[in-house]
Amino acid sequence: MTLQVAPSGLLSAEQVASVLLSATLAPSTHNTQPWLFSSGPTGIEVHADPDRTLPVADPDRRELLLSCGAALFNLRTAIHATGVHPATSYFPRRGNPDLLALVRPRAAAATDRKLASLADAIPLRHTNRTPFTAKPVPSGALGALRHAAEVEHAWLPRLDADQLAGLKELIRESHRLQIEDPAFRSEWQRWTGRGRNRRDGVPFAAGGAVTADDTWVLRDYGGGSRALGAAPLVVVVGTFADLAIDRLRAGQAMQRVLLTATARGIDASFISQPVEVPAIRARLRDLLGGGLWPQIVLRLGYGAPVPRTPRRALEDVLVTPSPLSV
Repeated sequence: MTLQVAPSGLLSAEQVASVLLSATLAPSTHNTQPWLFSSGPTGIEVHADPDRTLPVADPDRRELLLSCGAALFNLRTAIHATGVHPATSYFPRRGNPDLLALVRPRAAAATDRKLASLADAIPLRHTNRTPFTAKPVPSGALGALRHAAEVEHAWLPRLDADQLAGLKELIRESHRLQIEDPAFRSEWQRWTGRGRNRRDGVPFAAGGAVTADDTWVLRDYGGGSRALGAAPLVVVVGTFADLAIDRLRAGQAMQRVLLTATARGIDASFISQPVEVPAIRARLRDLLGGGLWPQIVLRLGYGAPVPRTPRRALEDVLVTPSPLSV
């Protein structure tokens, strides 16, 4: 059956299909890809897919919102690259928490050079779960990454040596708590180490066979002999509030940071444990000074080439548009 994608605003059906494919290239926890889209004459909707939640690792759907925010940023950026302004409203229908955003591509706009470069980076970005080399991230890159977060209403605080050492201990402790939980291990095993024929999850070749801990981030430091943050660079994306809209915005900030890194040839992956265990996340917030809610910890550096994780087909993530977009 031929996929039928409706045109939307100034975008043709072919352009809509293209920008939606860009949206699906966003990262997500365990590559669950917890998003759905719909297209109508006046707008493109971004929905959360409630069937792709992680009830153990993500019981409050915080990481689901980060993932969908990343997809939304890809969508906005790809639309902008066509010369159309992606006017975006968040949670446009009260009472429907799964309808996350409505993007209306209805006005022409001059293409911003920096955004165009990020659009070019979308198909190049992929999570690199391998240990990173000792090659440091250039000092000038941190300012660009921090600016990328701030443009999307999030912050990338610079951690001092004591904070980095404290973060390392929080990673260890949260890892221990998670692997001691049979329910967590079972959920993780359902989504990792998958075969080649799957369109979701983390396949063996992309790092799905590693333990459910991200402890390779510690192995990068010779078993802890070097201070965390020397190489690779470790940063935290944070927000001043922790409501659903803040988490959705944090996902967009995270993706803008990741694409900014990709455009500079820098690899990235996620250190999830300290933000997935609520008690540890609270301690991480205190470690950062108490003013920011940590949303995700990123590891940035240079790793060995790895294959990209698979993606669901476009027809699998399309749903019937609501009256908002028709």
